Formats: sequence, structure tokens, C-alpha cells
Amino acid sequence: MSTLYAPEARFHDPVFQDLSAGEPAAMWRMLTARAADLRVELVDHTADDAQGHARWIARYPFVQTGRPVINDVRSTFRFHDGQVVEQRDEFSFYAWSKQALGTTGLLLGWTPLVRGKVQRTARDSLKAFRQSERA
Repeated sequence: MSTLYAPEARFHDPVFQDLSAGEPAAMWRMLTARAADLRVELVDHTADDAQGHARWIARYPFVQTGRPVINDVRSTFRFHDGQVVEQRDEFSFYAWSKQALGTTGLLLGWTPLVRGKVQRTARDSLKAFRQSERA
């Protein structure tokens, strides 16, 4: 996945907000490197030279809790010269947090507090991963 992104590509989803400048490719390298049992099913897709849409389902144990997650994702893409220049993923953060975080997600997954904490943790993890790649 990481090889499909243009160097200037942008990415956004409910967890990884506003990635750019090599971050989208690094995010995929990080996620796949940490995945103990990641399975991805492409359910539907359409694309032409300029844009694309996909629905895919990811199944994996969430790294921080070990809890199983089934995430139903809808992606939109913009392409330039055969590379992804923009990707926007949509999924229910609340549904994801109930699975990934358990009781905390069930009770508080809908709140900006939990969403913000998850986003900060994801951003910090990506930053640390990129630093480890440079080392």
C-alpha cells in the first residue's frame, strides 16, 4: 500500500487526521508491521485514471488492547500519474472504539475526549515509527 502514494499524498480518516508529506505511506508501513493477524477484504470498488472509491473490511486485533476489530471502511481516492494523491476513509469511530477499546469505547467512544486521545496516540505512534525508520 505504501508504494502507491505520491510523495505529496494526503490522507484522512477518523483516527489518522490530515496526514501528508510521506506520512500516509509511513502509516501503512507502521500498521502492517504491527499487525499480528491483519486480514483485508475488498468488498466493492470503482476507479478511473483520476479517482476511485472502495469499500473494504479490515479484521485485526487492536495492538493496544488485543481486542478483535472488524472495521467496515469506505474510501475515496484521487489519482495523478498512477499514484494516490489523496485518500479519505470513512468509518464509524464509535463502532470502532467499542470493539477496540471495550467498555471505555462503549461508554465514552462517542465523546470528543476519547476521539482526541485516540487521534493523539495515533499521531504520536506514527511520529515515533518514522523516527525509528530514519535511525
